[in-house]
Amino acid sequence: MPNRYSEQALRESRAFGVRPIPVLRPLGWLARGWQDLWQAPLASLGHGLAMALFGALLFALAHDRFWLLAGAFSGFLIVAPILATGLYAISRELDRGGRPGWRTVREAWRPRDGRLIVFGVLLAFAGTGWVLCSAAFVTSFAADPIQNPRDFLVKVVLNDDSHLFETWLMLGAVLASPVFASTVVAIPALVDLPPGKLGVLGAVFTSWRVVLEHPAPIALWAALILALTLIGMATALVGLVLIAPWLGHASWHAYRDLVTRRPD
Repeated sequence: MPNRYSEQALRESRAFGVRPIPVLRPLGWLARGWQDLWQAPLASLGHGLAMALFGALLFALAHDRFWLLAGAFSGFLIVAPILATGLYAISRELDRGGRPGWRTVREAWRPRDGRLIVFGVLLAFAGTGWVLCSAAFVTSFAADPIQNPRDFLVKVVLNDDSHLFETWLMLGAVLASPVFASTVVAIPALVDLPPGKLGVLGAVFTSWRVVLEHPAPIALWAALILALTLIGMATALVGLVLIAPWLGHASWHAYRDLVTRRPD
């Protein structure tokens, strides 16, 4: 039976509507995200630089344990939505006609309530779980030790005698899909709305409603996020300086486009 907390979350979620959108609408989110990026370039690119440096730190710590590095980078995709909190706040301020900057980012990260902290902890657990699962899977089933990117490419990705890479991708998709569905609009909504209007579980329920009502556009959105993130990583992480804030701003516009809000 549903408990009081889940019943409250359902009521919160039902107070919001989901707008109908065409399949290609995610391209419009990217266009609006691009505009936001260049209206607040210093704070936006600062987020991208921080994420790229974090990726470089991961590589420095795990370069000789590539089986761990592969899981860590894919786990990074799971926790990225919470890292973009400041970017959502910048886009919100731009929507209001303001002039956002680093002060806007600081205010977004100042914990007035525990909702974003709770969500961040949950995503951190999910990301850590995937890193450990990925590492155990690769090290258990790879025919030879995987020590560096070349080993992973030759012995896993290009190994014609094994379906390890395909299975690893499928496993990652199975584990990441519910996390993605739970965060499509949830974190921007929590940034936008006070605790009395929306809690963590209510935000998750709303995000799942969006996915269930618009599977095709959301699938395209997921593919665009994955493709652009891979490009950012393939450019020795330099591309993430631009791509990470671009996607963060675009995610705000996805939320605003998909969810109808109650009057303030």
